[in-house]
Amino acid sequence: MKVVVQRVSRASVTVDGETVSSIGRGLLLLVGVARGDTRAQADWLAEKISGLRIFEDAAGRMNLSVRDVGGEILAVSQFTLLADTRKGKRPSFVNAAPPGEAEPLFDYFCGRLREKGLRVGTGVFGAMMEVGLVNSGPVTVILER
Repeated sequence: MKVVVQRVSRASVTVDGETVSSIGRGLLLLVGVARGDTRAQADWLAEKISGLRIFEDAAGRMNLSVRDVGGEILAVSQFTLLADTRKGKRPSFVNAAPPGEAEPLFDYFCGRLREKGLRVGTGVFGAMMEVGLVNSGPVTVILER
């Protein structure tokens, strides 16, 4: 699994002109599920992300997690994170898990975040989505497991 974590002051997902999910201060997660990824990887990533100290404390240091600041999470499934661009100019997505494998693991991952007391919104799996965000900092971290 690969997750692009962006600290945001707000983010939203729109499908067919309708906002399906939005958050205020928190994290936008772009989540790529690869073939053969497991629940153990999702567990590790959920634990890491829920405690990732990328929010500033009163002294301006990144010492606080999304839980510490009462932030929200917007998770968006994005198979294109698994693009293989080593050959040619057209990306290959053979490393991405097929929808029947990816969607249950993505849902499991989101559930694990919710179990940690976080409010988690999502996009619509497999839909053409427009993701809007205001990256705060900017702060962007890439996690892989």
